[in-house]
Amino acid sequence: MATGTRPPDTGRPGRAGVHSATRAAIAPRHLRTDRWWLAPAATAAGLLAFVVYSTWRAFANADYYAAPYVSPFYSPCLAENCVPMKGGPNWEVFGGWWGLSPALLVLVFPLGFRLTCYYYRKAYYRGFWASPPACAVAEPHRAYTGETRFPLVLQNLHRYFFYAALPVAGILTYDTVLAFRDASYAWGHMGLGTLVLLVNIALIWAYTLSCHSCRHIVGGRLKHFSQHPVRYRLWTWVGRLNARHMQLAWASLLSVALADLYVYLLAIGAFDDPRLF
Repeated sequence: MATGTRPPDTGRPGRAGVHSATRAAIAPRHLRTDRWWLAPAATAAGLLAFVVYSTWRAFANADYYAAPYVSPFYSPCLAENCVPMKGGPNWEVFGGWWGLSPALLVLVFPLGFRLTCYYYRKAYYRGFWASPPACAVAEPHRAYTGETRFPLVLQNLHRYFFYAALPVAGILTYDTVLAFRDASYAWGHMGLGTLVLLVNIALIWAYTLSCHSCRHIVGGRLKHFSQHPVRYRLWTWVGRLNARHMQLAWASLLSVALADLYVYLLAIGAFDDPRLF
């Protein structure tokens, strides 16, 4: 090793990371001079805000239905303690023994889908665990095992959560169709809430279909695209969405929170739903 490139011996065994014996003798942990910490800090703040809000709403068990709108956090409603929703997804699968908020029976599927999502993994690994905090910035951890141990090995369930997220998105689509009614359940009407749910479900479908697992399922295992023209075309469409997966992840996260907030404000009587026709 050339003179001056060997890290100084501090007498402390077990050195790791940027101060390990195999690294160059550079005193700083990184050489970046920009505000590299801003992106992971903003990511952590955004995700934390959503976690706090969604936890409050999920356990509230109230103010999630304002005819004809239902919060996406509470659909479908799978217990008897649900607010009756005329024509809505009142499916008493769990009967009357479930005493907690019915949202907890449903949110596990979209939450698991997002929690194991490839983009969200990168986001919260960097934002909360600093693993690594940014490009060209070494992580502070002494060892790295990746996703080979519990609980991170469960990230491999992402594809199965994708399968579970599809019917949830389908049910929310049904809820959006029901939103073309007025408060008396007469068809042929549209309020601002209808538009809110329309934007939300469009973003949810765009995010879901832009998933890396969806792209692989559609055409990732094909060896000859020329022999599967339909699947190849679908693969290219999903690929275009996949290029915007990060933006769709954030947009759909914001839209589902805003959709729930809008229904909540209507349910508590904060204002009346403006009618478009």
